[in-house]
Amino acid sequence: MASSSRSVAFVAGILFAAVAARSQDLINPDRPGIADGSTTIRRGAVQIEAGIERDDQRSLGVEQRILSTPALLRVGITDALELRFESTGYHRLTSAGETSTGWAPASVGLKVHLQDEDANLHRPSLGIIARLFVPSGSGELHSGEATGDLRLAADLDLTDHWSINPNVGIAFTEGGGRFTAALAALTIQYSFTPRLNAFVDGGMQAPEERSGTSSLLLDTGAAYIVGRNLQLDASMGWGAHGNTPPRLFWAAGVSRRF
Repeated sequence: MASSSRSVAFVAGILFAAVAARSQDLINPDRPGIADGSTTIRRGAVQIEAGIERDDQRSLGVEQRILSTPALLRVGITDALELRFESTGYHRLTSAGETSTGWAPASVGLKVHLQDEDANLHRPSLGIIARLFVPSGSGELHSGEATGDLRLAADLDLTDHWSINPNVGIAFTEGGGRFTAALAALTIQYSFTPRLNAFVDGGMQAPEERSGTSSLLLDTGAAYIVGRNLQLDASMGWGAHGNTPPRLFWAAGVSRRF
């Protein structure tokens, strides 16, 4: 009788652990912050991260308003490798009373998860993200050149509530001609609960254009996970330095894992 009770307790313990692990398997999107995370989605999973963004910009003394629809599709190839398709999507530009539209160039890329986080050793989670923007797009946004970037992403929990997410990398891009630029981003996040967090972050590119200065974009926002596979987010930010960042922007989005 005692042996039977121990067996029942053992099975119940396994089931409880499985349920607890499943309940903590929460979606972990790369949006809405500027820095991307280091972790990949699991094998066989598909994740869509999409939103709407409004940028207010000034170019050559003229006010511009841009509405865009950034989107990222992630496909889990293995537990440590994902395929990524990304674009800032459809753009609607209003300037001096005139409106133009077009599709932004699209990229195909990979994310590779290199190592898991180990809090005892203060070892961060690490991943590499590579993107190739193929000649694509339409209207004024069309690009006939291939560009791309390569970034190292890290995640580290500082306490039960605070975490940081730095990125460093290099971009092969165009803007007044083809050039190479250094990339850096840092997100500082506070988690009120495992499902609700707020963050501040910044992203830098140097130079922002060929023979140009550097750019700095600052951002703040929050995200909330509904269930396990759906996240809602909202953010706003501003250009702190340079000519290419928006003077002010706001964004809202949704991420869904299947």
